[in-house]
Amino acid sequence: MPTSFAARIPRAGFIRATTVFAVGTLLLGAFAPAASADGGLEVTTAYPAVAVAPGSKVSFDLTVSSTRAGDVALSVDSVPTGWTASLHGGGFVVDGVSAGPGANATVRLDVSVPGDATASTQTLRVNASLGSTSDVLPIGIRVDAAAAGDITITTNTPTLTGPSNGNFPFALTLHNDTAQDVTVSATASVTDQADWEVKAEIAGQEQAASTVVEAGGTTSINVTATPPENAPAGDYQVHVEVKANEQTIPGDFGVTLTGSYSMTVTTPGQLLSAHGSAGGTTAQDFIITNTGTAPITNVKLAATPPTAWEVTFEPPTVESIPPGDAATITATIKPSGDAIAGDYQISFAGASDQADADAAVRFTVETSPIWALVGIGLIAAILVGLFYVFRTYGRR
Repeated sequence: MPTSFAARIPRAGFIRATTVFAVGTLLLGAFAPAASADGGLEVTTAYPAVAVAPGSKVSFDLTVSSTRAGDVALSVDSVPTGWTASLHGGGFVVDGVSAGPGANATVRLDVSVPGDATASTQTLRVNASLGSTSDVLPIGIRVDAAAAGDITITTNTPTLTGPSNGNFPFALTLHNDTAQDVTVSATASVTDQADWEVKAEIAGQEQAASTVVEAGGTTSINVTATPPENAPAGDYQVHVEVKANEQTIPGDFGVTLTGSYSMTVTTPGQLLSAHGSAGGTTAQDFIITNTGTAPITNVKLAATPPTAWEVTFEPPTVESIPPGDAATITATIKPSGDAIAGDYQISFAGASDQADADAAVRFTVETSPIWALVGIGLIAAILVGLFYVFRTYGRR
C-alpha cells in the first residue's frame, strides 16, 4: 500500500535528527579537551634518561601536576641491587607532595650508583597516586665509565722567567667537566726546594681552604712562588696538587731563574777619601764587586765632581764580572787650578746592564808646595831683614 506524504514526515525528521546528533558528537569530540589517561595526575622531568659513571650520584628534578587538589603519594621501585634512590623536598626525604590546579609540586630524586656497577641501562619507576588516579614516570640510567667527565687544570703561562729576587705568579683555571659538584682545595711546592715560599689560593677565597665548583663550572686558583734570597740561577719545577672530592689533579709548572743582580762600589780598604793639589791629578782605585748570583755586564763608573773638575776612568768599561768576582776601575781626579784648599765631595755611580751601586768620596784639596816655599822664603827674608836692622842700628 503506498505510503502517504503525512506518514513519511516523521521518518525524514528522525533521519535528520540522527544526522545532526552524529555531527554534533564529532564536533564535540574535536573541540572538547582530551581526557587524560591517568585522570589528570602527571609526573614529569626534563631529562628522563641520562648516562653516569660508576660511583656517581645523579639527581632528577621532578614536577607533579594534578587537575584536582590533594596529597599525591610517591614511591620509587625497580631500583637495582646495590643502588639507592630517594625522594627529597624541603630538606626532607618525602613520601608525598600536595598538588592541585595551578599549584604544581616539585621534588628531587637522588640516585646513587655503586662504584662496581657494570655497563648497562637500568630503568627506575617513579609512582604517583592520588585517590583512584595514578601515573608512572620511567627514569633511564645508562652506566658508562666514559660518562664521568674530567677535572683539568689549565694556564696561559706554564713557564715563567725572572731574577732570583722576583715573585712568580701562576693563574690557573680548574674545569669541572663532570656531572656533579665537587669541593676543591689546592696545595703547591717547589720540587726538592724546601726554602721556597709557595702559596696556593682559591680566587676570591683567600680566607677559605676550599670551595665548591658546580658541575660544568670553573674556578680560578692563584699560585705564587717566591725563591729565597740569592737563589742560584737555573730551572725549577712548581708542583701543584688540586683535590676535588676524592680525586687528585696534579700540575707541574716551570720557573727559570736568571739569578740575582747586585753590585757594590768601594775603594781598597774601604777608605772613601782622597787628596791632592789644585790643578794636579790623583789616581783613586775603585773595586766593583758582583754580589749577585748571575754575571753583570757592561760595568761602568761615572762621577759627579765640582764645577771645572775633571774625572776620567781606566778602563772605561768592564765587559763582564762573574758572580762573587770583582774588577778594579781607576779614576783620575783633577781639581780645577783655582780650587780653594778644603774638602769636596765627589759622587761615583757604578752601573751595569743588570744592577747599579754608588759611593761618595771626600776629596781634600791641599795647599800647593810652591806657595809653601814662597811663604818660607818670605819668612826667611823678613828674618834676614830684621837681623840686618838690629845689627846696623841696634847700638845707636
